[in-house]
Amino acid sequence: MVMVFTGLSLMLLTGLLLWSSTTGRMTARYNEYYGSMRAAEAATEKIIAHVASDFQQSGFGGVNGNLGNYRAMVPTSAENGVSINYAFDDPTGTANQTYVAAISSGWGDVKWKYTGFQSSNAIYRIVSNTINSDTGNNIVGAVKQDVQIASLPLFEFGAFYAMDMEVNPGVNFQVGGRVHCNGTIYCEPSANVTFTDHVTASQKIVHDAHPQDSTVRTFGSVTYQGEHDGGATSLNLPLGVPNTSANLHKLIEIPPGGESPTSPMGLQRFYNKADLIIKVYTNSIWAGTYDNAVVLSSAQLGTVSNFMVTDIQFTDRRESVLNQTSQIDLGRFDERQGQLSSYLGHNVKILYVADLRPTGATRPAVRLVNGRMLTNSIDGLTIVTPNPLYVWGHLNAPDLTPGSTNTAGSKPVALIADSITFLSGNWDDTQSNSGLGSRKAVDTSVNAAIMAGIVQSTNGLYSGGLENYFRLLEDWTGNTLTFNGSMVVLYESQTPPRASWDGSGAVVYKRPTTRAFHFDNNFKNPAKLPPGTPEARTLIRADWAIVQPNSTQ
Repeated sequence: MVMVFTGLSLMLLTGLLLWSSTTGRMTARYNEYYGSMRAAEAATEKIIAHVASDFQQSGFGGVNGNLGNYRAMVPTSAENGVSINYAFDDPTGTANQTYVAAISSGWGDVKWKYTGFQSSNAIYRIVSNTINSDTGNNIVGAVKQDVQIASLPLFEFGAFYAMDMEVNPGVNFQVGGRVHCNGTIYCEPSANVTFTDHVTASQKIVHDAHPQDSTVRTFGSVTYQGEHDGGATSLNLPLGVPNTSANLHKLIEIPPGGESPTSPMGLQRFYNKADLIIKVYTNSIWAGTYDNAVVLSSAQLGTVSNFMVTDIQFTDRRESVLNQTSQIDLGRFDERQGQLSSYLGHNVKILYVADLRPTGATRPAVRLVNGRMLTNSIDGLTIVTPNPLYVWGHLNAPDLTPGSTNTAGSKPVALIADSITFLSGNWDDTQSNSGLGSRKAVDTSVNAAIMAGIVQSTNGLYSGGLENYFRLLEDWTGNTLTFNGSMVVLYESQTPPRASWDGSGAVVYKRPTTRAFHFDNNFKNPAKLPPGTPEARTLIRADWAIVQPNSTQ
């Protein structure tokens, strides 16, 4: 009997040892497989980092021109000592290669979870097959990643902030279109704020006031009709320098001598993109192109004088300053598109105006008037100035019904400036320094993409928020300010004086009874984006998968 039990014990022990040995080998093989898979993922990640960098610096051409270089990239022992243990192949078995191929390109959906956004984009497939070369087991880890690089038109956002965004209205307020902020969104309304589309922030979305805003409010409510996420990828412009407020403001400034127009910053400056540049000096006007290839003669400047005068003065009560204004009659400008085209050899789609007269008793500014209809600017018009910009009366608005979202007859128009102020059709320069009782507004409609600076909350003073993005100087009580377009804030206003928003309603303005602010859905169509629309570049991870060895699918 003892012998039987001894025999059974030996059999059990042998089986246990065999099981343990088999389990150990299986565990080792699993560990080896997952080690190879991680190494394969590292190979794809190395290429993704280069794609992202090249896209920021050189756009789609920079990525497509480097596909061969990407394929020759594999992790090295100098980067990670573990890499020396692995052999990296592409799916065809070619040693020290990674599979990289463009699988689509063009205008189409952006492959993130925030639906309804389209852009110029391209998708690339990256596949690595990796083996631990020390074991001889030939266990292959294969990883596939699809990434999309996308150039995102900023005017396809209903609101885009490169800095912190604040939305704290005292009455119900609706934010239409896609919203993104590269900082934190602070939303502490006293009424209800409704976001009708997706909302993202690279930092956080906070239902509280900005730390520099000391305003006391009773919180109302916030409604999100789409996704709302903090921690989103920052969306940056390809400037070649950090997207700080100061650097982003350079987009609207005259470039310094010596800066190449083909440098990353030079390629983004509106001065270099402009079809016609007008510079106003104390006793003269200069007009031409950025490279001096065309300079309008004295006789040709008569056409400019026909639509622009430089002797207009009025007071801005917010900043207590007398503006010496270059005023552009857009109706006359539109009528003279043919003449300007004959001088320049091309149509004027981007007009850059800089009033360079010295600041002293007055401040230089630019104002647009008579812009309701833009018949001849068929391909659209973008007006850029480094000065404060004022819009007097309706702009690009065939339909004047208060609150109307009908932009079927509007042109693709953008206004880009240091700051933006809307003046109603009832504005009177002679009453600009009078009390609010003499500055009564009327219903006014503006259809355009707007990119302008703000004065952020500081020292306890509220910035005014998105709801007060458009500066006003009249009593709008009982009236509707209708806006259809896009609101983009990349920088702080730089032109002095830089007075903070005044919410008292006693001196500067009284808010419109109705702020009918809407995103213009025309801007989802690339053919209807304003000329020179700035674009942010980003890389989006479209798909990650463990795949069969030697496969690209």
